[in-house]
Amino acid sequence: MLLALDFTSALYLGLKHPIRSMRPWAQFTTGTPAALSESAGARIVAQALGTLQSCEYATLGPSTLHLFWDLFGVLPKDGIVIYVDAGVYPIAKWGVDRAVARGVSVRSFPHYDPDALRRLLKRGNLGAHRPVVVADGFCPASGQPAPTNLFLECIRAHRGILVLDDTQALGILGHSPGPNAPYGLGGGGSLRWSHVHGSDVLLISSLAKGFGVPVAVLSGSADVVRWFEEKSETRVYCSPPSIAAIRAAERALAVNEKRGDGLRLRLAHLVSYFRHRLIESGFGAIGGLFPVQTLGPVPGLSAATLHERLLRLGVRTVLRNGQAGAVPQLTFVLTARHSQMELDYLVAALALATKGNVEMGAREVAFRNIERRLACSLE
Repeated sequence: MLLALDFTSALYLGLKHPIRSMRPWAQFTTGTPAALSESAGARIVAQALGTLQSCEYATLGPSTLHLFWDLFGVLPKDGIVIYVDAGVYPIAKWGVDRAVARGVSVRSFPHYDPDALRRLLKRGNLGAHRPVVVADGFCPASGQPAPTNLFLECIRAHRGILVLDDTQALGILGHSPGPNAPYGLGGGGSLRWSHVHGSDVLLISSLAKGFGVPVAVLSGSADVVRWFEEKSETRVYCSPPSIAAIRAAERALAVNEKRGDGLRLRLAHLVSYFRHRLIESGFGAIGGLFPVQTLGPVPGLSAATLHERLLRLGVRTVLRNGQAGAVPQLTFVLTARHSQMELDYLVAALALATKGNVEMGAREVAFRNIERRLACSLE
């Protein structure tokens, strides 16, 4: 048999939300724009998410694309300058592009470099203009959280606003990290992790990764989020989140409250185990303890070659092309549903893939044995 192990899914906690696990619904959507009437349960879910993230108020959107596009379309054309972290996720950039099309001044600063941001602000002669800083709350490429406190120190003297894409951190990072909670507790995201709060911080987060739900949330102060709801165009012209997605979000929050910390601890142990096994086998990975692990360089082999060879060994990985001109990298995404035996298979497959001959007849006896044991465990 040829195994098909998947290391491409970003359902970090392994939440799948089968239909029988959710509260039933009579229809998929009401057909009514959110500006006129929110779907049943949407307000409760939004408020629960806002509280979880250490924010005063929150509102739901169908996706982060809807929310970023909308936010940068309703921000005032005059009176602001946008400063974009060079490493920000593309969807946030697409929202900023809309602001550019409306004539808003936009500047970029190096990834997670508050000193560079401070220098830009100093040279910018902002006057009455307010800076809007856009960054990711957590960077899976480096395994590092944003220097949120330092960003805020830079902009608060100018009455600025910090907008974070907190998709990666939501459901994973939380408060009070320690030996028995490496990611922290609660899964509230980067503000909880950094002990940060304030009316000058806005979070846009998808639940599609940590919580496994295709819906997004905008969280911040009550004044700012309510202002967004009043000005929002997507709440008028786009369909609201489906009732099915809202029910799944309800379940995700319930699971998170009941056993989320246990799932996060299991995930942290799996990531630690995987990194240890990689080192034992002569490999290295970037990503810290985060479940997105990027393989270090393998002399003489490209990431694309390894990706193709692993596919022939029944292992799906992510081939990341990165920024323009960057060397492609091979990434493994781990979830709480993976097992140590699956990770053993992955490392064994990676070791074999570096040897060049990955045809079925060339597999070593030890590799076949681990394949058989894993196959039995998955039946």
